[in-house]
Amino acid sequence: MKEITILGSTGSIGTQALEVIATNPDTLHVRVLAARHNAELMAQQIRRFQPDFAVLTDKEAAHKLQQQLGTACDILSGEEGLIAAATYGPVDTVLGAIIGYAGLQPVLAAIQAGKDIALANKETLVAAGHLIMEAATDKGVHILPVDSEHSAIFQSLRGGSHSEVSKLILTASGGPFRGYTKEQLRHVTREQCLKHPNWNMGPKVTIDSATLANKGLEVMEAHWLFDMPYEQIEVVIHPQSIVHSLVAFCDGAVIAQLGLPDMRLPIQYALSWPQRYHCSFGQLDLVQARALTFEAPDTEAFPALKLAIDCGKAGGTYPCAFNAGNEACVQAFLQGIIGYSDIPVLLARIIEEHQSISSPSLDEIMTTDRDVRKRASQLWKAL
Repeated sequence: MKEITILGSTGSIGTQALEVIATNPDTLHVRVLAARHNAELMAQQIRRFQPDFAVLTDKEAAHKLQQQLGTACDILSGEEGLIAAATYGPVDTVLGAIIGYAGLQPVLAAIQAGKDIALANKETLVAAGHLIMEAATDKGVHILPVDSEHSAIFQSLRGGSHSEVSKLILTASGGPFRGYTKEQLRHVTREQCLKHPNWNMGPKVTIDSATLANKGLEVMEAHWLFDMPYEQIEVVIHPQSIVHSLVAFCDGAVIAQLGLPDMRLPIQYALSWPQRYHCSFGQLDLVQARALTFEAPDTEAFPALKLAIDCGKAGGTYPCAFNAGNEACVQAFLQGIIGYSDIPVLLARIIEEHQSISSPSLDEIMTTDRDVRKRASQLWKAL
């Protein structure tokens, strides 16, 4: 029986993880649930899964939920509650599904407490990949990818050794605006951005998919997860989202992982590893899937992809700066403050101005994140 904490239980990944756990009651058990402020959904999850305790980082929401539940479940709050969830003694696996940079410190705390990590929060590795991987090696814990692309690579790598890998090939759907020109992209709306053609995801990652910034973040994540130079990581557009990623080996063989575009499948593999559990969520039918097509990404129309990869190659605090700037810009776009086409323009300006720090400490990463977000707000106010 695996004992599990879910950080971000009320979000898209968290709710789908609970579906996976509900279908595997003999092997997966929830011990702690944590989220930001969705007290109503958290109350439902507590009643269904009966965790040892739960966390809402929003203190007012946590207080109201505690009053509602009484003694049925202890509700912790704040960052200290989140760290308590991440480091809880009986837990052996922590699912890191908090959106964005906010997931960094609890995931790092969980690693330092010796917990295996099912990682859905790519921004943790983008901002502080060297710190995360060093801590994981030091503590002997496993970092198990939840992103469908990295899960696919993780599975495909079983076909050979690290030294035999020629390149990793990450697939991208191309988002809702594949084939659009830069002029067409100037007029896209928030509502259009949030309609992904294949995947059911939260708003932040859906916008990132629309700009292709998400794929740039995933290239950085793959670099750290699989200890692979950037020169050996490639991105191809695959509109059907059936081939989730591929590994090319030195002998010319290419091994791919295929499946339905359903996040419950890679979530289940991350939680079941090294075993495979029976699938309750449907199987891929290749005849129904029909044609599988691939094309090169358009980095002129979608410049955030190349900018992200360039930041990864540059290293230091450039990846953290890119991530912080992107998170701030996406939030501003979702709030109607800036337009879609402003996102890559502002990101380019942020990176151009950034003074990188090589081999940054956690404090320096935290400072970079804070300063870049402040600068992003100054820039969009000047638009």
